[in-house]
Amino acid sequence: MIERHGSERFGIERFELPGISVRLNRRQMISAMASAGMLLGGRQAFGQARVQIDQGNVAPLPIAIPNFVAGSPSDGEVGAGVAQVITNNLKRSGLFAPIDQAAYIEKITNIDVPPQFANWKTINAQALVTGRMTRQGDGRLKAEFRLWDVATGQQLAGQQYFTSPEYWRRIAHIISDQIYERLTGEKGYFDSRVVFVDESGPSQHRVKRLALMDQDGANVRYLTRGADLVITPRFSPSTQEITYMEFGQGDPRVYLFNIETGQREIVGNFPGMSFAPRFAPDGQRIIMSLQQGGNSNLFVMDLRSKSTTRLTDTPAIDTSPSYSPDGGRICFESDRGGKPQIYVMGATGGAAQRISFGEGSYSTPVWSPRGDYIAFTKQGGGQFSIGIIKPDGSGERILTSGFHNEGPTFAPNGRVLMFFRDPGGNSGPSLYTIDVSGRNELKVPTPGFASDPAWSPLLS
Repeated sequence: MIERHGSERFGIERFELPGISVRLNRRQMISAMASAGMLLGGRQAFGQARVQIDQGNVAPLPIAIPNFVAGSPSDGEVGAGVAQVITNNLKRSGLFAPIDQAAYIEKITNIDVPPQFANWKTINAQALVTGRMTRQGDGRLKAEFRLWDVATGQQLAGQQYFTSPEYWRRIAHIISDQIYERLTGEKGYFDSRVVFVDESGPSQHRVKRLALMDQDGANVRYLTRGADLVITPRFSPSTQEITYMEFGQGDPRVYLFNIETGQREIVGNFPGMSFAPRFAPDGQRIIMSLQQGGNSNLFVMDLRSKSTTRLTDTPAIDTSPSYSPDGGRICFESDRGGKPQIYVMGATGGAAQRISFGEGSYSTPVWSPRGDYIAFTKQGGGQFSIGIIKPDGSGERILTSGFHNEGPTFAPNGRVLMFFRDPGGNSGPSLYTIDVSGRNELKVPTPGFASDPAWSPLLS
């Protein structure tokens, strides 16, 4: 359990979240809104500490992140660990340029005293993070941090958290999100997880297990044993559940798996199912493609009643559906025009509008959590590309191309995509991330080969 709180004097806002409890002082909330210019409808005049990400070319913001001060002698290691995780998160986003600690002039020893900002200006830091980790009498860790605008000396954010010691990395991700949001104006995505298919063994006899990890590749754990083939895991938007397909000795089955309890249940046993079942935004329905003879159509199942409704009825292959964030529309892949393209239609079915018209074929469309883009895999000219397109069909952009790229999934804030790349031969697939601008392509560390990632919503 993690708590975020301030003085009790002005009343407490308490938010209950899965595995985490957040308390926020009402005065702190009003102060934060005022400093952001939200109360008067104006806009706060920042110093240099602001990342402008509405342009194509982004200059990463120089930021200093010293090791968190050890509140007691035994807390030095965790204080350094938290600072390192924050540093790695912000650096991997491509929007920040953490400054090497060897360049620091001032050593932070007390976060309750304002830093000597001249020392941080000298090394060209525009933002500074200070923090402290303290072991409490009941065994919990108290984590505190402050975010400073070096040019103005203004404190931009400050919070304290309490957590069990084993969750120190989660605290670092939550703090990273606070920093990211305050300096970019967008929600962060670091306090999130990714479910993927872990692959091991020779290419002819791959063992595929469902695996779960933090978005940075840490804390990997396996959800299935690898006895049966598993594919296309997808997160619920509202609960800590995933849905996936498993091919055992009989027909393919769609499962629901509760990450917290380890319990799973069969959604249905559907002969000939193709591609991924996905949750609706409310988490109460699953949309999928069912094969019937030589064609396949889209169906939606209510998870409470188990009733199934047919959405398309064509002599084509309609597959790989994905809901818009508001649940009002669906994008999907269909070859009704001769080769696979992306179509958009209302969530209850009806007429569908084709939105992709480029050379090659389009597949695996997935709607951004922000609703502004649909990501896809595009095949043509011997290349597999990952791209994005607006829901009205305009603004198509290819982000990356290679021998075999596939399976895009959006970060919770819609700014970053994860996908997998398989070079072929005796090698195997790996996970990568890339910004929606096409910048900052990075490999994601995994224990072995990895494919078919799906990003969770924010945990906090």
